[in-house]
Amino acid sequence: FPKAHWLGLRRWVTHTLARTMDIAITTNPEDTAQLRPIRPDVVEIPIGSNIPDNPPAGFDRVAWRARWGAPEDAALICYFGFLNASKGGEMLVDVLGELVDRGQNAHLLMIGGRVGASDPTNYAYLQRVEARIADRGLTDRVHWTDHIPSQEVSAAFHISDVCLLPYRDGASYRRGSFMAALEHGMAIVTTPPQVLYPDLVDGETLLFAPADDARAMTDAVERALTDGELRRRLGENAKALSRQFGWDAIAAACLRAYEAAAR
Repeated sequence: FPKAHWLGLRRWVTHTLARTMDIAITTNPEDTAQLRPIRPDVVEIPIGSNIPDNPPAGFDRVAWRARWGAPEDAALICYFGFLNASKGGEMLVDVLGELVDRGQNAHLLMIGGRVGASDPTNYAYLQRVEARIADRGLTDRVHWTDHIPSQEVSAAFHISDVCLLPYRDGASYRRGSFMAALEHGMAIVTTPPQVLYPDLVDGETLLFAPADDARAMTDAVERALTDGELRRRLGENAKALSRQFGWDAIAAACLRAYEAAAR
């Protein structure tokens, strides 16, 4: 029911449950901030990635690039997830076009299925993005994997240089695409969260750029592409951060929360 939040139903149901349950667990700072006034004892336990860092056996970067038509020597930017207006898909095209205009041999790898089934407006938005790609003359520089198994998603991350996630409403631990990029130790360019995330440090964990600002996003992506040391550091720090979202750590945190609630 994708429109539930517009009608206020989602908030009503969530808050009713939070008030009446023995324990309330959130997965991200945004939801924690919303529930804290009615549940001061709310426990925050982040979700893990459902795409483990596990490319197919014998993974070869050049061969996998060739599989999806990405040149061996290209600066390959990736995006993961369905397209819809909240994810800033048009910015992907604008950033790619600006990089090419600046002389970068940039290509874009679109990882995963193109649209989800929960909202019929997603297909119309996909058509807008595809039209923008054609209008900018970038069709040969955009490569689509379409729906693929998780190991192939992992391979797609590993052949990419930078992951661009231009969310219009900010990065969040609610975003599975963001969690997967962290899991794979990607150099990530994304938009600032709507609330404070102490672990997300611009220039250390990732690079931030304002939503809907193609020039600023292009600057950030180009900075990561042209500075190998920065790209390496961002990737290492993203991977280190992802370890706290491992399923063993999540299970242990859940067990502690359940035991505390039972006392």
